[in-house]
Amino acid sequence: MRRRFAVAALAAFVTAGCASLGAGGFKEPIVHFNDAKIKGLGLTGGAMDIVLSVYNPNGFNLNATRLTYRVMVEDKELGTGELDRAFRVKDKDSTFVTIPLDFTYSGLGAAGRQLLSSGSINYRVIGDFTVDTPLGNFTRPYDQRGRFSSFGGTSQTR
Repeated sequence: MRRRFAVAALAAFVTAGCASLGAGGFKEPIVHFNDAKIKGLGLTGGAMDIVLSVYNPNGFNLNATRLTYRVMVEDKELGTGELDRAFRVKDKDSTFVTIPLDFTYSGLGAAGRQLLSSGSINYRVIGDFTVDTPLGNFTRPYDQRGRFSSFGGTSQTR
């Protein structure tokens, strides 16, 4: 009888623990723009590396296996892409993730004009990430907005 009770209690504990790792217990990572570096320029556009800061508010490590992204500046799409290189964000910690971005001069021009006229630009990073957990892989979206200032860095508005 004790053995059955112990097995039932263990099963209930494991089920409760698994449920907390599911959608109800999972907090969305906070992603925001940190820096951009031009890698090359061509006739119609160029390539840059965008550095994102990813904060993990969860009490467990995030082992991301894939990240998709769409970078918007002042409601204009600057570029999209996908990062298939795995990265880890420790629990209650943050890490920098560098994503490659091809851009056109028209998209970059709008951002440049806004930055020159006001000293800052609104940005939005939209996408999803795939995380490897003990329960398998699952994909979650993220959508972060902020303001980049040439004088004071970034601020996040969500």
